[in-house]
Amino acid sequence: MKKIWVMLGLAVMLLPTLSGCQLKVLDPKGPVAETQAHVIKLSMLVMAVIVVAVIGLYIFMLYKYRASKVGGDYTPPHIEGSKVLETIWIVIPILIVIFLSVVTVKSTSDVEATAKGYEDQEPLVIYAASSNWKWHFSYPEQNIETVNYVNIPTDRPIEFKLYSYGPITSLWIPQLGGQKYAMSDMVNTLHLLADTPGSYFGRNSNFSGSGFAEMEFETQAMPQKDFDKWVKDVHHTAKKLTEPEFKTLLKEGHVGRQTYTGTHLTFMPAPEMDMKNMDKDMDMNMDHGK
Repeated sequence: MKKIWVMLGLAVMLLPTLSGCQLKVLDPKGPVAETQAHVIKLSMLVMAVIVVAVIGLYIFMLYKYRASKVGGDYTPPHIEGSKVLETIWIVIPILIVIFLSVVTVKSTSDVEATAKGYEDQEPLVIYAASSNWKWHFSYPEQNIETVNYVNIPTDRPIEFKLYSYGPITSLWIPQLGGQKYAMSDMVNTLHLLADTPGSYFGRNSNFSGSGFAEMEFETQAMPQKDFDKWVKDVHHTAKKLTEPEFKTLLKEGHVGRQTYTGTHLTFMPAPEMDMKNMDKDMDMNMDHGK
């Protein structure tokens, strides 16, 4: 009995921690996150129906076939298996798996492309590189780089190009969409979009070492005109990012927010840029060899 009270006390203590999560994935602020939130809610509903049905059948069986006082000469009836019942409890799980598989495949295909209704817009490409224990966001189009925060315009598709200068990490902005991994030798593309201005929490969701718990950043979504104003302000006030300073940043651990003009892509390109350059060099060499 004492152990039961201890467990209940621990559960009560954990409630504030669970509420602190705020279930941000179920409070979407963009079409990608909304699609994923819909799949999560649908999956929870299906699982809840299954749990309720199983518990209901369990209680029914306990009541119907409970032990009772019978005479000593009582002989239980001979019962054989029911093909109908066996078919039902085999087919139902198969149908559930097929249904959830179709929903998952369709939703995954949707979120791996530009959000519906925004296909005609040019996406904003942001290279998001991780290092111990920070995030570097490079804007090639705007010639800007930020550390530990990222500003994006609302109602415009965003393509995050993810890679890492260290161990495998994962960029996750729960209210805008799911996570995707960043690795050192390849670039992954994460499609997101914010349709509501606001400040959204982002973090590294993959355990990557002792400092990953503090590897967080803020995503500020704002109207396009405010985003353009921010870009102009950065070019007037921020210092230029140089190769020595970027290499120093990579060596440092936790740092605060920083803003630069220029990006590290000019002197330390992303892996996919290196591959494109290699392909061009190979084509040139083949042309010279002819």
